[in-house]
Amino acid sequence: MADHPCPFAVAGEVISWPGPPVPGRSTLNTTKPLVLTDFTVRPYDVRAVAEVGAILHGSCDGVLVGEHHNRPDFPPTLMAKLLADADLRPWITLTCRDRNRVVLEQELAGLAAAGAAGVLCVTGDGRGHDVRPDVTQVFDIDSTRLAALAATTGLHVAVAESPDAPPITLRPGRLREKQRAGAQVCLLNHVVSPARVSSFVDDARTAGATLPVVAGVAVYTDERSAQALSLPGLGLDPVAVQRVLSAPDPVAAGIAAAVEEARALLAVDGVVGVNLSGLATARGDVAGARIKAAVGDALRAEF
Repeated sequence: MADHPCPFAVAGEVISWPGPPVPGRSTLNTTKPLVLTDFTVRPYDVRAVAEVGAILHGSCDGVLVGEHHNRPDFPPTLMAKLLADADLRPWITLTCRDRNRVVLEQELAGLAAAGAAGVLCVTGDGRGHDVRPDVTQVFDIDSTRLAALAATTGLHVAVAESPDAPPITLRPGRLREKQRAGAQVCLLNHVVSPARVSSFVDDARTAGATLPVVAGVAVYTDERSAQALSLPGLGLDPVAVQRVLSAPDPVAAGIAAAVEEARALLAVDGVVGVNLSGLATARGDVAGARIKAAVGDALRAEF
């Protein structure tokens, strides 16, 4: 927001974690590639959670539940319980936008009790001026401090990075500080090519960040699902997008493109898994889940 500029963006330098390194209680199993799948459903719909969960079951190692400023859903603890009941391993996103530190501590304890596999700690985007203008925003702490709190729970603690979002040069060092605060794995937003992921991982290693990386795979089969992934700081390969959209069977082409991208990303040193990201299709959550399940099935068959 213009009246509350992001300190990370304007500081001009990486803000150091002020305390000693925080050890986590759990480690990520990297004996085989990890496949996470974005979990997208209609908000506040228990039946939709069960339906989409049944489709994704067996196609991935876990589902990543996002948190969107313009589309709130069930509380994280309840969502974790619903997904665990569906025999899925939920990775739940927690943001600092709408919760103070006390509530974040409650959510972390609840997620551990509800059977969550991991928590993705993010600061969160500021809510748009046209989205619930009657609601305040908190930002009591940031993603680094949230990761430190999460490291005491026994959950896998993930943090996010966007290699191509400004300030680009500070992001490798910021990832190092998140690791010092207790982060155990980095989920990268998707970028234009595996080579860009490799470059970022190298830069992060040089900066001192050694935590494993799960790279984002863009899953799209039509114009709307491709546009939904074309956000500031993110990138899609325009040649690959055109190839999918102009194919006689865009769904088959989109699945094949996602599998190909995942293979290339998993070949990057330091990348231990992929996150199947996006809506996949404009035809609804069920159709999108089937597409992402097909990608996951194809990948897991190779491991």
